Amino acid sequence: MRRALLLTSVLAAALAATAPAFAETASSATSVQAPAASQFERDRQSILAQAGQWRVRFDMRENVSFRAGYEPLEEKLSAGNEIVRVVYDDGARISLQHILVMSDDAGNHMVIKHWRQDWVYEPETVLTYAGPNRWTVTPVSADERRGAWSQTVWQTDDSPRYGGVGHWAYDHGQSEWTSNPTWRPLARRDAVRNPIYDRYLGTNRHALTPEGWVHIQDNVKMGVAEGDGAGPVAIVQEDVINTYRRVDNYDAAPGDAYWAATKDYWAGVRAAWDAVAVANGGIYLEEEANRGAVTGKPLMDWADEIQAGTLTTEAAIAQARELIGRATVAPAS
Repeated sequence: MRRALLLTSVLAAALAATAPAFAETASSATSVQAPAASQFERDRQSILAQAGQWRVRFDMRENVSFRAGYEPLEEKLSAGNEIVRVVYDDGARISLQHILVMSDDAGNHMVIKHWRQDWVYEPETVLTYAGPNRWTVTPVSADERRGAWSQTVWQTDDSPRYGGVGHWAYDHGQSEWTSNPTWRPLARRDAVRNPIYDRYLGTNRHALTPEGWVHIQDNVKMGVAEGDGAGPVAIVQEDVINTYRRVDNYDAAPGDAYWAATKDYWAGVRAAWDAVAVANGGIYLEEEANRGAVTGKPLMDWADEIQAGTLTTEAAIAQARELIGRATVAPAS
């Protein structure tokens, strides 16, 4: 119960190995034609700078209502300790895994695998959110991908969340990547409230700071239009500012031990999600307000069992493949 309560509170407050994941029908590393090697490498180092040991401050606030009678929510603040580790770096493809490392006054540690971000240089496709329970493999035009990086964000169980394309820029003393507008499913913090909106349209920014980096989201929460209007329509605008400050005042070893024990399992899970996306041109997956993707709890539990020594990696991967195969079958239309 203690673990369940901590998991719920931390993840509700937050946002949502080997072979590369669905990053994903992108141009191979050997085919990259960087317009300027120095720009390409500077981009890479900006992405890799997000790896490390951090204290994270989560700041979420609704600001402007676009629906008569809707009152923006009060600001929601929380914080946590989070390590970010490089899953793979193949030059033009980089994957970063976030892992929360929490502890109590008695010295007990709680480790929670958090979100993952995959970066691809000049991607040919990106996996994007297409509405409730659906994601689609979306082509990226030659003009849009020239010199650009895609970022695909995955949930705690490596199921999809959102993807976008943008460029790193270095103007005015800043190192900053800005995405195109991207559709996103509701985060748990909103989904559990039975809100009148059912998705976000957001712009994503990652910027380096003297103390680390910051993840900024400009989200417009969207809902179905009233009457005969074509939806979705804007309900309220929200800012999310997640600030990562470099620290060394907590023990990151429990998080690294978890990743060492489970990274091969999670590589198998990523491969299973990728296989579905490639075979179907996208992913169908049901989500539940109280826990996110229906695959979330079993996939996370099996990782815990691997670390505890009660389940082998091979058996867990087989179970994960079977579960993902069943969960991603779309209902007949």
